[in-house]
Amino acid sequence: MDLPFAESYKIKMVEPIRKTSRNERERWIKDAWYNLFNLRSEQVFVDLLTDSGTGAMSDRQWSEMMIGDESYAGATSYFKLKNAITEITGFEYFLPTHQGRAAENVLFSALIKAGDVVPGNAHFDTTKGHIEFRKARAIDCTIDKAYDTTLDHPFKGNIDLEKLEKVLKEYPAEQIPMIIVTITCNTSGGQPLSMQNIREVSNLAKKYGIRIIFDAARFAENAYFIKTREEGFADKTIREIVKEMFSYGDGMTMSSKKDAIVNMGGFIGLRDAELFRQASIYNIMFEGYITYGGMSGRDMNALAQGLYEGTEFDYLETRIKQVGFLGQLLMDAGVPVQYPFGGHAIFVDAKRFLPHLPREHYVAQTLAVEFYIEGGVRGVEIGTLLADRDPVTREDRFPNLELVRFAIPRRVYTDNHMRYVAATIINVFERRHEIKTGYRIACEAPILRHFTVALEKI
Repeated sequence: MDLPFAESYKIKMVEPIRKTSRNERERWIKDAWYNLFNLRSEQVFVDLLTDSGTGAMSDRQWSEMMIGDESYAGATSYFKLKNAITEITGFEYFLPTHQGRAAENVLFSALIKAGDVVPGNAHFDTTKGHIEFRKARAIDCTIDKAYDTTLDHPFKGNIDLEKLEKVLKEYPAEQIPMIIVTITCNTSGGQPLSMQNIREVSNLAKKYGIRIIFDAARFAENAYFIKTREEGFADKTIREIVKEMFSYGDGMTMSSKKDAIVNMGGFIGLRDAELFRQASIYNIMFEGYITYGGMSGRDMNALAQGLYEGTEFDYLETRIKQVGFLGQLLMDAGVPVQYPFGGHAIFVDAKRFLPHLPREHYVAQTLAVEFYIEGGVRGVEIGTLLADRDPVTREDRFPNLELVRFAIPRRVYTDNHMRYVAATIINVFERRHEIKTGYRIACEAPILRHFTVALEKI
């Protein structure tokens, strides 16, 4: 018989988790103002809120933690990380930061001014937040096929070249500091971009003299999909594909808490020495000296090792197959999800799940709360709450997709946990017609409201 697929690691340490009762969960979520971010971790049984910083580090990463150099300037850990970044990404210059949004804060401070426009593929929440905080505008140029969750398209993260060129023609080059290329595209369902699309975007950017900056939190997962889905890449290694992807860009911001499998860390990678110099000023102001940038030496060591592990095919295959395993369980039960499955999460299509609920009721958030009450499973809304208000009109922005994301931490949960999550979601699906109303906002922040919003049931 053929040998079945098995994980490419074995478990060395475990952490106990406690099952809770439905009555407890109903009380806790009400006390949390129906905001899943406000829950305590011990109130959650399977926590799929995010895959950012929630992965399990390897024995080699923990070994690197023990030999971290905590010198304030010029630590050996800095140079170890610098060598890993240059070897894997090809970017010669880099600045360490404590996480991805800090990298955005530093780089965007050097690049974006009021009145600018920043085209890209479905900018994620912090990216859009940093753009709009600077009185600039993010313009979504994702392909329309991304918004049909039933459509089988291998690269739903792709940028629509016609949409992009329209922006590049409409605005002068000095008003477009960069094109953001998000790999993989989280907001559209963890969807990858093809190498062909990245190459074509690069050609268009060069034509108009605009730099490309990658939002590269899940770059290795994007490379895996290029290897397994795009013609001409099956025989290339993940690192060869990664090197080619980044060759088409001028820089990158990285939340290392994703594909580098660490609990904290990020960085900026650049080609241009002058832009590096400008960004260094802000790095020192916001993060720390340029050879530690808000990170300890031990964390830089773990990050360097994680970059190597995160770009190994066997690891990526194990990780992405587990995501697909959960997705297939749901599809087999008729649950509407974004298809094909992304690399880091399964995204439930809330509009197809609860078509009878008006969008003003925050449909995806309503569904996320129901999943928690049903089984203690914490996901996150990727919908109207996250889309925030229009900075001019202050009206809710209703996005094309209303999704509940179940982001799977790396090397943390077993397939039995995935079966439990699937059963939780399926149970809610079977009683979906009983969900008659959603929520309204009681209190919200002026930007990135979804993290701290207080809701009340309608």
